[in-house]
Amino acid sequence: MILGTGHPVRHYDRIDSTNLEARRLAGDGEGGPLWLVADMQTGGRGRLGRSWTSEPGNLYATFLFPIADGPQAAAQVSFVAALAVHDTVMKLKPGLAPRIKWPNDVLIGGAKFCGVLPEVVATNPTRIAIGCGVNVAHAPEGTPYPVTALGRDLTLDTVLGVLDLHLTRRLAQWDEGRGFAPIRQEWAQRALGLGAGVTAALGDRRLTGTFDGLAPDGALILKQADGTLTPIHAGEVSFAELEALRRTTA
Repeated sequence: MILGTGHPVRHYDRIDSTNLEARRLAGDGEGGPLWLVADMQTGGRGRLGRSWTSEPGNLYATFLFPIADGPQAAAQVSFVAALAVHDTVMKLKPGLAPRIKWPNDVLIGGAKFCGVLPEVVATNPTRIAIGCGVNVAHAPEGTPYPVTALGRDLTLDTVLGVLDLHLTRRLAQWDEGRGFAPIRQEWAQRALGLGAGVTAALGDRRLTGTFDGLAPDGALILKQADGTLTPIHAGEVSFAELEALRRTTA
């Protein structure tokens, strides 16, 4: 059982997905706020529907909470949560110098250790589930990109407790969108690739330019050579700074 948070925690030895469980609970009327934490997931998911390896030893947690605003505000939550994860590492291991990769991955030395998956799981009222997969004890093998872990010297209780503290603070700062401007600013200060080269694959189209910042709705703004600004809301995005970092650390 993981303790030490300011919110209730429901613990599962094994489950398909904490986000899916949050959806089921919300469908039954649960509003939260509360944490759902599993030792192991059999159907963990990441962004764009990718599977997320979920063996014991890492943190698999979802924070379920209600908001008064409509579902459109949920798009901003990924930036709030990524900042909270960054805050957590800076509290526990500041020497690791984490960076945030748009929209919601958190990296150490160019390697991913955390993914965030926010989803609207119910409406009327709106309830949001923020799934956080944090590699603590180990990093999965066979991934298409470099991965790392925070280290076995940290307990899951400690990581969740510090994450809960910082997520609570960041959600209060966000204030259901009213405080997104400072969130955007602080996120940009920690972002990887800002002002450097970026390529976005949008179906059959490929756009190349520089990462010019975040739009008010959280879209990545890609500035092409002719000055055209294109908001990127989803899709595969590669960052020149990240590729260079991975080459130097390989």
